[in-house]
Amino acid sequence: MAAAPRLAVLCSGQGTNLQALLDAAKAGRLGASVALVISDRKGAFALTRATRAKVEACIVDRAAYPDKPAFEQALWDLIDARNIRLICLAGFMRVLSPAFVRRYANRILNIHPSLLPAFPGAHALRDALAWGAKVTGVTIHLVDDEVDHGPIVLQEAVRIMPGDTEAKLLARVHRVEHQLYPKAVRLMLSGKVRVAGRLTRAA
Repeated sequence: MAAAPRLAVLCSGQGTNLQALLDAAKAGRLGASVALVISDRKGAFALTRATRAKVEACIVDRAAYPDKPAFEQALWDLIDARNIRLICLAGFMRVLSPAFVRRYANRILNIHPSLLPAFPGAHALRDALAWGAKVTGVTIHLVDDEVDHGPIVLQEAVRIMPGDTEAKLLARVHRVEHQLYPKAVRLMLSGKVRVAGRLTRAA
């Protein structure tokens, strides 16, 4: 029996989407194993989640490297040594260089709390509320050379309710994220996704 594809998950914070992937893998709903978790922050709770799940957890602290190429070299040394099939960004607060993206072309997934291309950037929910949007959502996309851009794999809308605060909206967005990310991973590993230019389509 062939071994399950191996995932690397890159996180900077709490790791709630990492937990969703770990739970899906444990339940046999992911079609893959989470083999490696990397954080650029020593205190990230994502590392604790990985350790509890008996998954290798590594810290690659940007401050320990003289420049971005050296930092990214450390990342890909870890990834390449572990036969990783797919890289999942889950609240990883670093912009990856074009060189990194090209090295793992069509193998890096990112999750973003909006219906891209609307509200890219680090404050998507705050921006949606400030703009007066009625709907936001979740996008899972392949990473390209631009920030919060690239071929979309899955999207799902989340209504913005009257009186919503950022915290209330975030809680509802998280519920959708935790369902959608494992689905996107399964879809990517199914072989049914083909990338043509900036589009994805199911085969």
